[in-house]
Amino acid sequence: MRTIILVALVFFQVCLANGQTSLKEINLKSGAYNVGFKHYTTIDSTRLYIIENDFNNQLVYRPIPVSIWYPAVIDNKNSKQLTVLDYLQILKEEEESKNLPNELLLDWFPELGDTPQNRAHLSEKVNALLNTNFLEGKFPVIVYAPSYQASSIENFALFEYLASNGYVVISSPSRGTDTRWLEGGTTKDMETQSRDVEFLLKEIHKYEYIDFDRIALMGFSFGGLSNAITVMKNKKISALVSLDGTERYNYPVLEKSPYFNVDRFNIPYVHFAQKDIPVEILTSDKIPAELNYKFQLYDSLNYSDTYSYKFHDLTHSYFGTVGVLFSYRDKRQDKSDDKIMASYKLLSQHTLQFLNATLKNEESAKEFIENSPDKNGILKNLVSKKIKKSLTKEFDYNDFKNLALNQGHRDLIPLYEKTVAKHSTLKLEEGMLNNLGIRLSFNAGKMEQGINVFLLALHIYPKSANLYDSLALAYLYNQDHKNAIANFKKSLKLNPENQHAIDKLKQLTE
Repeated sequence: MRTIILVALVFFQVCLANGQTSLKEINLKSGAYNVGFKHYTTIDSTRLYIIENDFNNQLVYRPIPVSIWYPAVIDNKNSKQLTVLDYLQILKEEEESKNLPNELLLDWFPELGDTPQNRAHLSEKVNALLNTNFLEGKFPVIVYAPSYQASSIENFALFEYLASNGYVVISSPSRGTDTRWLEGGTTKDMETQSRDVEFLLKEIHKYEYIDFDRIALMGFSFGGLSNAITVMKNKKISALVSLDGTERYNYPVLEKSPYFNVDRFNIPYVHFAQKDIPVEILTSDKIPAELNYKFQLYDSLNYSDTYSYKFHDLTHSYFGTVGVLFSYRDKRQDKSDDKIMASYKLLSQHTLQFLNATLKNEESAKEFIENSPDKNGILKNLVSKKIKKSLTKEFDYNDFKNLALNQGHRDLIPLYEKTVAKHSTLKLEEGMLNNLGIRLSFNAGKMEQGINVFLLALHIYPKSANLYDSLALAYLYNQDHKNAIANFKKSLKLNPENQHAIDKLKQLTE
């Protein structure tokens, strides 16, 4: 199955005809902000790695190249506008081929190609500038996971577009666990990229102008799969964008992860999918027809507002800037360059609207993502859409525990009465409350909070000898002998055979 999936995702690269595109013709109108760009390499000292092109088999700490786009303040003396070639220099570095001469660059990498059209792209100016400072403010952040073994800059036009609209975008390349090479789209590969995404989630804390309460993940192809498992591990993510992510095509890889749990996937999620693969290609390339319609993750999600789009003029490669500009066209199915560029622009606009709705809470954007495409003025032959709204999750112990924590475990009885009136099925188990009370009571500085939990537990279970015994122990630990004695006695009244209470009372009254 793994081989079939990989074939399905790379057959778009068949070298049949090369297209003519340009950033100018994509025509993504910038937002209100200037765009700054930084690139640097840091290390993850918890993992080891071999740089194969050094040919020394030496283990080093895992290098993490980082690219970051952000709303910027321009320094007119020092700021420098980038070109497409500047971005491809980063591609060379991340592919561990930084010494490759530029004249060989287009021939060296399979996703490019040395044609007159592609050579013309190298001098195109982009919107991002070097040597700029962050604009003051607090901006939402998007952590990006690239496609299979791809560069951090693979979607640079989209990143610049989002940064110009008030977002920070941070990305690192997709690379294998031990070397540059992945194994073939395995669960191990997915977990490795997920760890790289989690590294970036730590890296963003170096930047004071990022709002850490507004974080989205975005990924293309294999990066979408890695992000899906990251969402199941990390509760700080507020939204997820998938650019034809392979969580749609290779669900079994997701299921094999020890972190797999669809009930933890409970944030707004949008998946933008490629056009239907023609029957001719399904047959000739031995690709399962179900790739056109099966979406097991979408069907499995219960607690996420989920949006599924299909772009009828885009094949898989063209969900990234590098693909739109450089990839060879497959005459068997690819649309014209004009249609590809128009659809990539439409994809970028939909991404912005989804992020504005989920991270910025903009009313017009929320209306946009709930509308059908035709209500947003988009022709049905360009985009089709499905929506599945979240089910109401039953309010449980963990939900109540979070409410209690948010108010410092104070006034728990009124909180419980108010909550149970709203959620009649809520049941707080005696043992869970007892364990929480004990953990808090023996945690320095949280004694009072632990006692409050015991008082709530006894409000619910007034005839529990064990709860009175635990409460007495908490008072004893706090050197409050009077209340300790009183509660040990209450425990004994309910359970005269409680030897622990008998022993403690004897110690306290001698």
